[in-house]
Amino acid sequence: MNHRELRADTPALHEDVYLNFGAHGPSPRYVVEAADEFVRSHEYETGTRNDPYDVAFDAYDRTRERVADFVGADADEIALTESTTAGINAVANAIDWQPGDIVVRTDLEHPAGTLPWQRLEEQGVDVRVVETEDGRVDLDALAAAVDDARLACFSAVTWTHGTRLPVADLVDIVHEAGAFALVDAVQVPGQLPMDVTEWGADAVAAAGHKWLMGLWGGGFLYIDRDVTETLEPRTVGYRSVETPTADPYEFAAGARRFEVGSANPAPHVALAEAIDAIDEVGVDRIAEQIHQLAGRLADGVPDERLHSPMTPESGLVTIDVDDPKATVDRLASEGIVVRALPAPNAIRASIHAVNTRTEIDRLLDALESEWV
Repeated sequence: MNHRELRADTPALHEDVYLNFGAHGPSPRYVVEAADEFVRSHEYETGTRNDPYDVAFDAYDRTRERVADFVGADADEIALTESTTAGINAVANAIDWQPGDIVVRTDLEHPAGTLPWQRLEEQGVDVRVVETEDGRVDLDALAAAVDDARLACFSAVTWTHGTRLPVADLVDIVHEAGAFALVDAVQVPGQLPMDVTEWGADAVAAAGHKWLMGLWGGGFLYIDRDVTETLEPRTVGYRSVETPTADPYEFAAGARRFEVGSANPAPHVALAEAIDAIDEVGVDRIAEQIHQLAGRLADGVPDERLHSPMTPESGLVTIDVDDPKATVDRLASEGIVVRALPAPNAIRASIHAVNTRTEIDRLLDALESEWV
């Protein structure tokens, strides 16, 4: 399969010029069908043929293994979550915070990487924000900020500028300070190669409803097995323990301790199907196609209007306009879907390999009035 066939299999891409994959990636038919078939079988057939819990747990196990293979981890290092936000919160809530503890984040983080720390501030935790410039993190500034910190949270690809941060280098700095390194990687899987082992982070949170073109609810959390035992989840259920009937209970070995109870397996069945599709096209081929299309867009935008690099580092291209909301609404009326950002106050196009050069040109033509 190639990116053209992937596009042909995705009904939502057949009418509008859809350039918002950084928020939501419409799913191919077979991804939705995989979820539908699981629900149908589980509800109509399982009760008379097999134990419904065994069927669900087998589905969890298969997806956990598929995700692990895709991101360069082992299956016992993967927890299935609802979203990136759920994964970040799971880590935040599993640490025994004390007043005066320090969390470090950048000013580039999505609300998924800011709200959990705002809540901890109410408990006396100090949150330090590393200021950045043009979507870049100064390594010395990060080193100074994490000097006595307990945890640092940062994105692998910034949702604001589309810049790729040097994750392994940032992780090294955080570890040298003795702090926990948590990465928001939601803008990576499906558009860029991803190997959590190379990054070396303690935890990586992501989801499949953007560039992987999976369903909402199909998130995952990587936890390095060397740190798993240092984390104690604040929620507990039969999926998170070794023996549900034991008293006292014992958390399951590995990242599964962050799973809880009877979540619907369908979004994760769909996640595995989406990963198979992306793998069949090839992540490297997807990344190259995205690079060409994003470069075509950046080349057509006046330099002073670009918030993203002139040579794009991802499919996220952020463009300065006078009134972002009005521009997004106008483009939508013309059948072009992008989104407005709160900071910088701009619009963002999120370009996937399933887009076309004609669609990029349509966006550029529609934006021409913004800078004439």
